[in-house]
Amino acid sequence: MGIIVTGASGLLGTALVEALRDEGREVVRLVRRPARGPGEVTWRPGDKLADPSALEGAEAAVHLAGAPIGDRRWSEAYKRELVASRVAGTRTLVDALRELSSPPEVLLSASGVDFYGDTGDREIDESQGKGDGFLADLCERWEGEAARAGEAGIRTVTLRTGLVLSGRGGMLGRVLPLFRMGLGAPLGSGRQYWSWITEADWVGAVLHLLREREVRGPVNLTSPGPVTNAAFTRTLARAVRRGAMPIPVPAFALSLGLGEFARAGLLPSHRVLPGKLAASGYRFAHTRLDEALRAVL
Repeated sequence: MGIIVTGASGLLGTALVEALRDEGREVVRLVRRPARGPGEVTWRPGDKLADPSALEGAEAAVHLAGAPIGDRRWSEAYKRELVASRVAGTRTLVDALRELSSPPEVLLSASGVDFYGDTGDREIDESQGKGDGFLADLCERWEGEAARAGEAGIRTVTLRTGLVLSGRGGMLGRVLPLFRMGLGAPLGSGRQYWSWITEADWVGAVLHLLREREVRGPVNLTSPGPVTNAAFTRTLARAVRRGAMPIPVPAFALSLGLGEFARAGLLPSHRVLPGKLAASGYRFAHTRLDEALRAVL
């Protein structure tokens, strides 16, 4: 068996599975529906895996499963789902891996730059401690469950991912129609930093981390060129050859429309640098936002 992947049907999971198969790697997808062949294993995040031995012999696991952060307004019930899908789901996977007689060499487990909370305009790397807020607390618990894999001798890396730029959906897919109509605008003050990475670099970084046996612990998956939201807005508007609205969307209007997600997910500032990824020798395909958007779009 080659690589176990959870969340394989998501935006990043789909891209990663394609890249692994292009390299000739076997992939076993953990799916929540009934398995449809030897390349799939059914699991229910939060429940004990029915047959952990189905994962025996895998060389690595990449854990990406979790309920979408920004797809709906956060009710208290949905916030509980966000937590359970990550914390309980990671616990299920790690418990299964720890039972194996021959566990994988490495577990790469998703996390986010939200771990750092709002850091203003300070440049930060993986040495920065945890910040405040719901998402920071969630990332801490999420990463804590993944870290238990280390007790079984599994090299564990947590992927603190920033805003992923993809031409196949995600955040860009949601905002492009507005920008193409000339209706893009900064959010709130526009001074908050957004740390971004292209889908191609995210996949490239994951493949790199699967191979780099000395890298463990948290790794920021962000480009070395974070920009303010205002700069992001201007650059995206130019990329689609439209102007941007001169008046920003006020923070209170975002809060009215999107609730807590706006305050926790859109308005905090994350000026995050990929310290460990760069030190490990990864070479980015896209370091400038204008070039990245041209490549993506």
